[in-house]
Amino acid sequence: MGEFAGRSGSVPVVAIVGGGASGTLTAAHLLLRGRGPGVSPRVILIDQYGRHGLGQAYATTDSHHLLNVCATRMSALEGDPDHLLRWVRAQGQDVTGADYIPRRLYGRYLRAVLAEARRAWPAGHLTQLTGTVTSLREPGQGRPIRLTLSDGGRLDADAVVLATGNRPPAALRGVPAGPRCVPDPWVPDALTGICDGSPVLVAGTGLTMVDIAITVTRTHPGSVVFAVSRHGLLPRTHRPLPPPPADVRLPAHVQNLAGLMRALRVAVKDNGGEWQGVVDALRPHVPRLWGGLSTEDKRRFLDLVARYWEIHRHRIPPATASRIAHLRATGRLRVLRGRVGSAVADRDGVTVAIDAEAGTRELRVGWLVNGTGPASDVAGVPFLDELFTNGTARPDPLRLGLDADAAGAVLDAAGRPHERIFTLGPTLRGLRYETTAIPEIRAQAAALASRLDRMLTPGNRWPDTSVA
Repeated sequence: MGEFAGRSGSVPVVAIVGGGASGTLTAAHLLLRGRGPGVSPRVILIDQYGRHGLGQAYATTDSHHLLNVCATRMSALEGDPDHLLRWVRAQGQDVTGADYIPRRLYGRYLRAVLAEARRAWPAGHLTQLTGTVTSLREPGQGRPIRLTLSDGGRLDADAVVLATGNRPPAALRGVPAGPRCVPDPWVPDALTGICDGSPVLVAGTGLTMVDIAITVTRTHPGSVVFAVSRHGLLPRTHRPLPPPPADVRLPAHVQNLAGLMRALRVAVKDNGGEWQGVVDALRPHVPRLWGGLSTEDKRRFLDLVARYWEIHRHRIPPATASRIAHLRATGRLRVLRGRVGSAVADRDGVTVAIDAEAGTRELRVGWLVNGTGPASDVAGVPFLDELFTNGTARPDPLRLGLDADAAGAVLDAAGRPHERIFTLGPTLRGLRYETTAIPEIRAQAAALASRLDRMLTPGNRWPDTSVA
């Protein structure tokens, strides 16, 4: 690629690293807030795979992969809750706000939102760049931030937004790399070969497993999917008519995890035993409740409670649940309790040792897929590791993501917030916990765009990055 001149005269440049939902919504909000050439920033949206607007979640091509939230709650614009519904209906789709639309259709919607924002400033104010950022450097006061890409290309920016999304799954212990073992099912074309009719074992029983089971069994009518996890727990199901959020009385100050769990049980009891309305009511309060826990209680939550919270919080649509129930009833989806202990792959398949309470059993399958979900430790992504090494950023205390202030400014190794480097979305999981769904991300994107917009307003403080 060579040198990439990010900055153009006096027009400030905002580089967004990551082209999924977090990066796309930030770019769109920045452009929609624009006031005119020379004032609005030039936005460079960088995506590793060229899937701008889609990211990991919405790049699926399987129309049976549905959103896990009904359409009325998935508008990209918080102040316009019917924005998605209008767009979908304009595509000729007869949907209601209570419907769960295909994720690939929602990916098209995010791209349309970005295109609409781009049309507001057609004179080059948005550049969609395909590439992998490998390093970030701040040469000094009054100079632009320098980003280097894996192909040797470089670009300069006045501000950088780290919208890197979810981490890839952590490697399965005892499982060597090989053509019959899929380490990350969401890398492009990772699942191309597994729909050949041979049995598939998925490590994990969460939302990723549900997607894989639906794709594999639909593509080949005789295929069988095994799914293994420590507890064998599957996501719960949305009610056909979701109950309204319950009237939950929360403690003003959270003292410990035990007290929070007691309050949750009382809330469910007071709601007549109906838990879905309670969980939905808690959603906007989770960052505050999470922030009130000690680091030790947060670790205890992750070890003992998180899995139970996730299956109740991140539910699946009734149509998806019906399909999964049918697969289980017919023996085409078999859920096992235990963990993958080791695996030996050859040309024709994989022999997997599954460790369970009753002992170890061997299972012969055609494919082994790592469906455990995002890794729980932020280490292992070369770009982020490089930021930690040079002190530009640091992990949050739980190492779930990046450390940042309340407004998303990344903290350096000494705990100082950067004036020009920000983050949002899944990278804030350690600080907010609930930060991976569209309602949370769109609010963060709008707030961050507003902050950057104020910095860009003439007369306000904006770092002078003119090159000497």
